Amino acid sequence: MSEERGRWPTRRLLALDWLVLESGRERFLERLFATLCANLLQDGLPIARSTLHLRTLHPQFFGARLVWRPGMEEAEIGFFGHHTTSERRFLDSPVRALYEGAEAIHQRLDLEAPAPREYPVYDELRAAGMTDYVAMPMTFTDGTRHACTWATRRPGGFRAADLAALGQLLPALAMATEIRLSRRIARNLLDAYVGRHAGARILAGEIRRGSGATVRAAIWQSDLRDFTTIVESLPRDAVIECLNGFFECMGAPVEAQGGEILKFIGDGMLAIFPLEAEAACHRALRAAVEARRGLARLNAERRGRGQEPLRFALALHVGDVMYGNIGTPTRLDFTVIGPAVNVAARLQQLAKELDRDVVLSGSFAAMCSCDAEFLEPLGRFPLRGVPDPVEVLALVDRS
Repeated sequence: MSEERGRWPTRRLLALDWLVLESGRERFLERLFATLCANLLQDGLPIARSTLHLRTLHPQFFGARLVWRPGMEEAEIGFFGHHTTSERRFLDSPVRALYEGAEAIHQRLDLEAPAPREYPVYDELRAAGMTDYVAMPMTFTDGTRHACTWATRRPGGFRAADLAALGQLLPALAMATEIRLSRRIARNLLDAYVGRHAGARILAGEIRRGSGATVRAAIWQSDLRDFTTIVESLPRDAVIECLNGFFECMGAPVEAQGGEILKFIGDGMLAIFPLEAEAACHRALRAAVEARRGLARLNAERRGRGQEPLRFALALHVGDVMYGNIGTPTRLDFTVIGPAVNVAARLQQLAKELDRDVVLSGSFAAMCSCDAEFLEPLGRFPLRGVPDPVEVLALVDRS
């Protein structure tokens, strides 16, 4: 293995001109990178494989890799979890070395003598017919280091002019990549913290306090019962683990059925299923059934560990909600408010009083396709702050 540290001679690159002057219309990094690589082929660089390795901010993922090969109009993208950083494939890789401060790593792959440092990826590249490989760091404006790699099948490998051209490309490639990655990170973080639909609205410019829209939606309001007892009886980390397990049981079915989780409030969760989506109420009810099943599986695991089972209360209602920005001038919350949300909250409290895990308002039940045998009428109940008594039904557990 050799490390290229000096300055290589440069030449005019049409690919670089395109990247600086014309790539602004390419919104997505997968297409930008593929077009750039195709342009490099037009410039005469014998690239047979290229990759981008990017670190990101995401609750689930440590980073992403884009892979391009000739003929691809869009680079393949794969995401890697945080556990990747402890795996041998990453620990013993040129990418890790670049992340930690190494300069460009250049290795001829067609020589009989093995490299002084044989990274496992070299054997993979040789098996694919590659003759040469170079990995280069890309430094973003915040100081984080990312990486790009280039490989060729040309006999004799890259020429000095090829390596110079790739080095000449780096600053512009880093800038173009950072711009698109930063937007994707912003979108990912907004999705994680405020929800996919709310995040899209925020990025689209709906950021002024009081801005919003009235939408008709199925409303989901759930919480964990006996949470005070759990907090008082368990250490902090066990409480957090308990809450995360509970919220996963509640949240995964909501998202799978097209709902949007708006917020977690202590042990509670608020979500909506906009009625503009087909069969939204039916989807919400299916999510409730799956949440019940998921919690049953979690409780089986908890019993196996000698832990107390968890219980929940969930209310489903339907109505008009104001969906938008609420808060102070400097701290906003993108959420829903309105009388229908208040009814859902009161119904959830009623579910606890009636010792039921899932209750539905009569208006919600009338809008979902559910066989009568799965619903048990409970009667009409007065709810605090609600002018008229509300018809309430319970979801029967047929499991």
